[in-house]
Amino acid sequence: MILSKKILSFFNSLDLKIDLPADVEVMNPFKDASTFNLCKKFYQKYYSDNQKRHLILGINPGRFGGGVTGIPFTDPIRLQSVCGIENVLPKKQELSSLFVYEMIEAFGGTEMFYRRFYISSVSPLGFTRNNKNLNYYDERELEKCIPNFVIDCLQKQLKFGIQTDVAFCLGEGKHFVYLTKLNAEMNFFKKIVPLPHPRFIMQYKLKKKQEYIERYICELNL
Repeated sequence: MILSKKILSFFNSLDLKIDLPADVEVMNPFKDASTFNLCKKFYQKYYSDNQKRHLILGINPGRFGGGVTGIPFTDPIRLQSVCGIENVLPKKQELSSLFVYEMIEAFGGTEMFYRRFYISSVSPLGFTRNNKNLNYYDERELEKCIPNFVIDCLQKQLKFGIQTDVAFCLGEGKHFVYLTKLNAEMNFFKKIVPLPHPRFIMQYKLKKKQEYIERYICELNL
């Protein structure tokens, strides 16, 4: 089975059946048929092969990026203007998506980048509270109730043929600490390389954006 079919089958199976903390809601864009069709077009375009790739792990999808398109760090604007996949989703910009696609362009473009990397998240499903993004580690009770889901998702995705010599973590703080601890218990990867989170760069280090892009490219060029 080619990689795109494995990925889409995984997305189609995602369902977080656990009791969540009060007011926490799950974003599962894959339940929407039109959104799932966009995912099909994206993954069939970039992943219709069986080449092994390295994994890049974000935190969890946000409501203006992967939480609405189903594609990590890809907002509706980049999905259409860069990836060439037309969509009728509200064209709201996600800062993380803006950085990631500038980095991808500097790397050599989408074809080259996605041939070498598969982007996912520790939790492939996103969370919101009061219509605002919620990181899994922002809520202690949420962090405590998702480990089985996180482990199951990683195990299933590694079976895609992911390279396990090194994985890349988007985030150098709590997210990296969590992933490092999990990896010590599960031995998913030989090494995890942390990178500054795209949103942190765009929100607090915008003047040094080009330096961070160069750092990303240096680290990713194994």
